Amino acid sequence: MESVRRAWAYCSIDAPEDEDDMLKKQREQLWEYAGQIGVEVAGGSSDIGRRPLWERSGFRRFVDAATRGEVDILLVTNRRCLTHSSMQMVRLKVLAESCGLQVYSPLTGPMELV
Repeated sequence: MESVRRAWAYCSIDAPEDEDDMLKKQREQLWEYAGQIGVEVAGGSSDIGRRPLWERSGFRRFVDAATRGEVDILLVTNRRCLTHSSMQMVRLKVLAESCGLQVYSPLTGPMELV
């Protein structure tokens, strides 16, 4: 019996406020996508603002879940929800490799991290 893959839905905008409900739209898109690819959403978090990826409280909640082995997949709407920094992407790639994680986006499917 194959176990169900568990995903974390991470939403982020770099605006100071979510005036247009963009986080809600991202969350809905990620949950729908999770159903399409047959994964269970085991958790989720979101961040607002331009803080570095590893300093965001919502992203740190994902990292904590990943290091405890509670998720297999990170779902994001696109790469911009994570970071524009190649150094931060390398750090995410190291985390993904050490925890056996994959990163998926509804737009591209499996994402390359560098």
